[in-house]
Amino acid sequence: MSLNLDALRAAVATHGRVVRVLIAGHHGSAPREAGTSMLVWAGGQSGTIGGGALEWQAAARARDCRESRQERLPLGPGLGQCCGGAVTLVYEPFDAEALSALPVADGLALRAIGPEAASEPPLVLRRLQAAARGEGKRPLLRLADGWLLEPLARPTRDLWIWGAGHVGRAIVATAAPLPDLAITWVDTTGARFPDRLPARVTRRIASAPAGLVPEAPGAAEHLILTYSHALDLALCHALLGHGFAAAGLIGSASKWARFRARLAALGHGPSAIARIRCPIGDPGLGKHPQAIAVGVVAELLRSPALTRGQQAAR
Repeated sequence: MSLNLDALRAAVATHGRVVRVLIAGHHGSAPREAGTSMLVWAGGQSGTIGGGALEWQAAARARDCRESRQERLPLGPGLGQCCGGAVTLVYEPFDAEALSALPVADGLALRAIGPEAASEPPLVLRRLQAAARGEGKRPLLRLADGWLLEPLARPTRDLWIWGAGHVGRAIVATAAPLPDLAITWVDTTGARFPDRLPARVTRRIASAPAGLVPEAPGAAEHLILTYSHALDLALCHALLGHGFAAAGLIGSASKWARFRARLAALGHGPSAIARIRCPIGDPGLGKHPQAIAVGVVAELLRSPALTRGQQAAR
């Protein structure tokens, strides 16, 4: 887990003032791991640190938080949770001014938490920061002497979603919160997109979407869900000529049979065509857009991009 600046900026822009609640450490059994966070504002919150009494109490305290601080909470009798361990929580309020002043360098954010923090960062954190700068080593989150060192979130998987209809919208809404994904979302007109996009989602508009395929990284993953079979076929053809880590096409078995024949007529071999998955998701979940989205995102989570990239390179 790491600090997602895009999501934090989006929340501040929308709500004005938010408090980030971070699990900075835990001892024994805990509902979530260190690095898990949520954002809390006057009328709501996003993310979760594990739900239940811990999250309810932390959210209530966050709404009263006026300066950064940390606290250690036992999860047993005090909160009535059965985990039996303890967590260290960090509360940090952010508005536009505080966000612009957040010290960020070398992909890390190092800052003092609360008035009890030492006057300067401890040596262990300065060494980790120096290793990140000089050797490219990405440290894990570390809290020491009231100072917090945290890596910034950086997507490791490029996902291109072709189509902003009901299924495309459901998939984006389900996949966008995942920290490892950078989503490029393509359709033919701006009117097909929702008014507000999640963080780390880039909108692209093209009357002929297949023309954007050369801009996609070779290790990107693709989901083809447009409103037109002709556009879908053009995208499959372009992707097979360009290369990809994984690709999926929405449709039935009969649609895929027709597409296989047409792609073969366009010069693609059986093994290349077979790299495109169709149908996508879990047909057993049903055809509702959200049901399709659940199945598709589950496939993404089960199949790391690294494995797919290795398969693509063979």
